[in-house]
Amino acid sequence: MQRSVPQTFDRVLSSMCTDPHPAARAAAERFLATNPGDPATYEEVAELEADAVETLGKITGLADPHGYITSGGTEANVQAVRAARNRSRDRVSDPNIVAPESAHFSFNKAADVLDVELRLVPTDETHRADVDAVRAAVDDETVLVVGVAGTTEFGRVDPIPELAAIAHDAGAFCHVDAAWGGFLLPFTDHAWNFAHAPVDSLTIDPHKCGQACIPAGGLLFRDRNGLDSLAVETPYLESTSQATLTGTRSGAGVASAAAALDELWPDGYRHEYDRVSDLASWFAGELRTRGFDVVDPELPLVAADVSESTFQALRDREWRISRTDSDLLRVVCMPHVTRDTLSAFLADLDAVR
Repeated sequence: MQRSVPQTFDRVLSSMCTDPHPAARAAAERFLATNPGDPATYEEVAELEADAVETLGKITGLADPHGYITSGGTEANVQAVRAARNRSRDRVSDPNIVAPESAHFSFNKAADVLDVELRLVPTDETHRADVDAVRAAVDDETVLVVGVAGTTEFGRVDPIPELAAIAHDAGAFCHVDAAWGGFLLPFTDHAWNFAHAPVDSLTIDPHKCGQACIPAGGLLFRDRNGLDSLAVETPYLESTSQATLTGTRSGAGVASAAAALDELWPDGYRHEYDRVSDLASWFAGELRTRGFDVVDPELPLVAADVSESTFQALRDREWRISRTDSDLLRVVCMPHVTRDTLSAFLADLDAVR
């Protein structure tokens, strides 16, 4: 049988995952067989998870974070919805959550699995959540208002303080999905985290711009009650309760997240933010000089109006690219993307036009 090998990231421009840091890769291998789902038995990886959560709290402006390393942003977002639903049971009988149409598709999954109504509201002309539309959609049965800090399609940051105020005025909770943006935004002037607004929960993924190995997402709560609302009893384990969704987990993701955070926070991440921001600005300018309409990049994600024939021709040359919901070319400047990579892409773009 021919042994398969994983593809490289050389021509991957659509993904928000990346090649992990060497320290993260080595840590993942060491802790591959441990189970942080039973922290009383696997104490070493439990300590690493506590360290990772503490550092994620520093990144997101929270001095006393409560959370865990998830399998990714989807699990974190589902759990945030579940926590809001559970914490609102004494006042709500028909729960709904309000989110901008730019929210990740994981909220559709959460609504389906948890039997919660999902109310998607429009974004404005800047591709951010329309505050007036959010306010109009919220009612007495709303349990959660969602804001995105680094949208998947355009890299935009919603007006988080305003969304948190709307949520709390309605007696609901506020969740921020910073799965991709969370390792970029600390080096910007955006208001997006626990220190900037009374946010209740937040998603941030080390296996994206944090350069940990997959799977390594992150879910944080402002107070312990959020995490406790997810807990179930586990009488046959050494640990007596568990708040995670997946239960048994490989320690690889936890250990790799802890290692990447230890290696890169803050200076390594700051350097990478500067690099990819400059790269996205340069790439957007190169596309404009070729006559393409380009959405101004706010975070290192470039969207441009490229014809379907050109798009398909680039795919035929094995570029891994994707489109936004409005059919724009979407290129994410992740840690594995370099100027040489994008120069090669531009050369192919020139050749196929």
